[in-house]
Amino acid sequence: MKIQVGRNELLTAVQAVIGVVERRQTLPVLSNLLLDAQKDELVITGTDLELELVSRAVIKCQASGKTTVPARKLFDICRGLPEGAELTLDSSGDKLTLKSGRSRFTLSTLKPDEFPSMGTVSGGKVIRLAKKDLRELLEKTQFAMANQDVRYYLNGMLLHVTAKRLRAVATDGHRLAMSELNKDTKQKEETQLILPRKAVLELMRLLEPTDVEVELRLSDTQFQADLDVIRLTSKLIDGRFPDYERVIPETGDRRMKANRERVRAALSRAAILSNEKFRGVRLQLADGKLRLSTHNPEHEEAEEELDVNYTGAALEIGFNVNYLLDALGVMQSEDFQMELKGPDASGLLQESATSSSKYVVMPMRL
Repeated sequence: MKIQVGRNELLTAVQAVIGVVERRQTLPVLSNLLLDAQKDELVITGTDLELELVSRAVIKCQASGKTTVPARKLFDICRGLPEGAELTLDSSGDKLTLKSGRSRFTLSTLKPDEFPSMGTVSGGKVIRLAKKDLRELLEKTQFAMANQDVRYYLNGMLLHVTAKRLRAVATDGHRLAMSELNKDTKQKEETQLILPRKAVLELMRLLEPTDVEVELRLSDTQFQADLDVIRLTSKLIDGRFPDYERVIPETGDRRMKANRERVRAALSRAAILSNEKFRGVRLQLADGKLRLSTHNPEHEEAEEELDVNYTGAALEIGFNVNYLLDALGVMQSEDFQMELKGPDASGLLQESATSSSKYVVMPMRL
């Protein structure tokens, strides 16, 4: 393999796939990227066996071929070279030589036939939607995914597809986030699949807030997103996601409407003196007032009082302050509403009664 490529083009392509490469690998070849030079295109692949990213760069190809090179080293070299530099990559035997101007680097390579491939998803369902719409769905729900929970099916996001709707749902067992997009998906059968946490985070990183369409391919075991010059393929989590519709509470008889940014700022200030382990905040609602209070084992206390629009009987309830901040942080409206039934029932947060996103937070005893 011998190619010429611009430093910026190569860096962009490597940057797109580097996130999937773990620093510690069970197989040495997984620390490498697969480089495949074909005519005027270089195809770069990275994988951790669960997730695969493929990107492309325009090149001048003098000799086609394949090789694998250490991912981090190639990335650091490209990043360290001057912007606009021209690079020559020449692979021979178990070495790859990279030249640029007076700079020369020789990297050890591994055989390309040892590099695993997840292939393309064939025969699955195909959905097309704007990148910005998919990005918004993921952004509004990803924070509620569990991280390394023993209930492995919570360490990801549920995509629930019907003929007229695409819904994303995430929960860690203490809170739940759900967002939906009304769209003709052209799917006759209802589908539910659980996308792993890492795939969700990588997809969010790659999606731009544009009207350009992304093509999703769904099979029983894999998920694939085709984003122009980048392709993401992920295995699915094999498990049964909780019946999330039962978790979303019906309309509560106590309802608060308030300015989102003012409540978020007050919660942030009160959180400074909350218990670092339990992160509890007490909400007291009565007579158009919201009183927030926190305390910690050092006997430090914080109190905040806000004017709100509140209907219903007086109520005192405790929540994890981080859960409230996370939900308010992904909302975009000026105001929000919170519905409550009682001190032992979950709270429901929405931007409005007709909002396409819902956030459920379980109460905690303080």
